[in-house]
Amino acid sequence: MSQPVWTLPAELRLELDKRWQRGQILAESLAPNGLFPLRIALKQPSPAQLAADFGGVQAWVETWLAADARHFSVEWREINHRLSGRNRLPAAAVFDTAEDAAAYLKKSRELAVFAQLATTLTGDFAVLRGWLLKYPLRALEHAGEWQKLLSVAGWMVAHPRPGIYLRQISLPGIDSKFIESRKKLLGEWLDLLLPESAIDVAQTGVAGFEARYGFLAKPATIRFRVLDSRLAIAGLTDLSVTADEFAVLNLPVVRVFVTENDINGLAFPEVADSIVIFGRGYGFDALAKAGWLRDKQIHYWGDIDSHGFAILSQFRQYFPQTRSLLMDQATLLAHRASWVTEAAPGRADLSGLTAEESALYDALRDNRYGRNVRLEQEYVGFDRLQAWLAGLCGGEK
Repeated sequence: MSQPVWTLPAELRLELDKRWQRGQILAESLAPNGLFPLRIALKQPSPAQLAADFGGVQAWVETWLAADARHFSVEWREINHRLSGRNRLPAAAVFDTAEDAAAYLKKSRELAVFAQLATTLTGDFAVLRGWLLKYPLRALEHAGEWQKLLSVAGWMVAHPRPGIYLRQISLPGIDSKFIESRKKLLGEWLDLLLPESAIDVAQTGVAGFEARYGFLAKPATIRFRVLDSRLAIAGLTDLSVTADEFAVLNLPVVRVFVTENDINGLAFPEVADSIVIFGRGYGFDALAKAGWLRDKQIHYWGDIDSHGFAILSQFRQYFPQTRSLLMDQATLLAHRASWVTEAAPGRADLSGLTAEESALYDALRDNRYGRNVRLEQEYVGFDRLQAWLAGLCGGEK
């Protein structure tokens, strides 16, 4: 015989806590919307169960008679049965106010703190009341630094699109690390506090915080090696420059190689009239500024896996003339001993691949060589690269 599933007092706390975790009780304390009085129905015995297990039902009723009901009331229901007669059973627990619910959960302090946070949202910050109601638990998480957050937000409201680095904000007890680690929350606030003219909506997420709100950001840098000593820049062949500086270099090269692996970039052989750029995955916005690359021969070298081909496909959106380098079936099969498993393979259709590349990508995606096969570019034999380059340069003579 299965155990009855009648609600016990301990389960009431769990049910009420679900509403707390959803932020309902906190929000209701600030803006009543009909949640209270809150009636939580109890699972109770049916008349048949009452007759079949009268002793068990009595024991269950006793748990409710003995329950600590200082913060709620029990709603009782009478039932009649021809064998057991008239009996009163607990039907629901009723919490009259948010304060009662918080006290029962031993969260009265949190409720009081939340009320204090709400009182600070006056004047220019009144618009944040809606945010507070939507994210009450997040507000509590930041209660200890609430005044600092308001100070930062207030400074930004007073200095829209300041054109300085975050490091240059001077507020007592607040440093750039504090702001850096709270960009997500501050961004949500600033979207509500600032006028539309002070927000660059094209910039999104934590990475776009500075650009979105008019701060200076650490400039993107591009690292490259000059593979022809005749083209060295002031005697230098390994350089890192900002994207803006790279955009105006207009180097007199014929070929540009792009490799995602730094060691491959460092070990890349000398090639006449060429440079190699150290890639950075999917981030091509910095390179896109260099219009002079559009009339160069570009060869991209990435991993032979789903993401390697996805990056190549995306790269061609910026530079359609790009050819892949050692990202073919022959290279993959020649290095079977170096295959590893791709942790989170992509499955998207890619439009920026050649027919040969698409065939290999589909074979990988369909697991024709094995499950989630991956060949990282650093495991491709260096002699294979040298032979490929010899064929490339020899064919151009």
